[in-house]
Amino acid sequence: MNKDTKVLVQGITGKEGSFHTQRMLEYGTKIVAGVTPGKGGESIYGVPVYDTVNDAIKEHDIDASIIFVPARFAVDAIYESADAGIKLIVVITEHIPVLDLARSLKYAKEKGSRIIGPNCPGLIVPEESLLGIMPARAFRKGKIGIVSRSGTLTYEIAEILKDYGQSTVIGIGGDPIIGTKMQDVIKMFDEDENTDEIVLVGEIGGTMEEEVAKMKLEGKINKKIVAYIAGLTAPKEKRMGHAGAVVYMGMGTYESKVNAFKKANIAVAKTPFEIKDLL
Repeated sequence: MNKDTKVLVQGITGKEGSFHTQRMLEYGTKIVAGVTPGKGGESIYGVPVYDTVNDAIKEHDIDASIIFVPARFAVDAIYESADAGIKLIVVITEHIPVLDLARSLKYAKEKGSRIIGPNCPGLIVPEESLLGIMPARAFRKGKIGIVSRSGTLTYEIAEILKDYGQSTVIGIGGDPIIGTKMQDVIKMFDEDENTDEIVLVGEIGGTMEEEVAKMKLEGKINKKIVAYIAGLTAPKEKRMGHAGAVVYMGMGTYESKVNAFKKANIAVAKTPFEIKDLL
């Protein structure tokens, strides 16, 4: 994503869709069209609204879509974007039924679309383009790539690292099933000429962080990684916050993630404020 990325907003006339459309436009994001069934012919902040994605792509070149559609209709929105050949689809919506979501993510991948989310804050290339719900004031252009499972921690850590600035910041979402995994983003950052160092913001549950550590240990990642894991003081056997924060078979605990990182020579911050010192 960059300043030239042309964006479609699905669910643009809803409360969240219209609010964040305005914020993204103010940041400089090139939003060329919106979609809400039955609202075709209207406009939001000068952005033309269409009834379907197909109607929109007939009139505009579209590189990316962002979905603010309510949970029970969000899967249909994913199918619609994937069928239209849109290569980047950011799904902000949460509480999407898991089986329906799993099918739609598989379908989108087969169609060549990359999904970010669901239940995520999106992504931002500072001072170029915002595709999500992140507060723009927290970010500044630089060379640090941030990938995060948390929403608000993403903004807080970006604010702490404002002096360094960021190349790209991606919130991948905290659900058990997501379109783009942490290890995929880390690999892309490692190959990105605009990124010098990587900050990983993880949390208890799942095994993505352990997978990243394994990649680093095997020499598949060359750039420096600094990690922070949320959940140090979480009570045992309790599911905390995100649906993805599930611990099983001894994997996914705070200790297992930290130990895996240390084994791979990845620096681990005890608090978000320590990240700056470790970079």
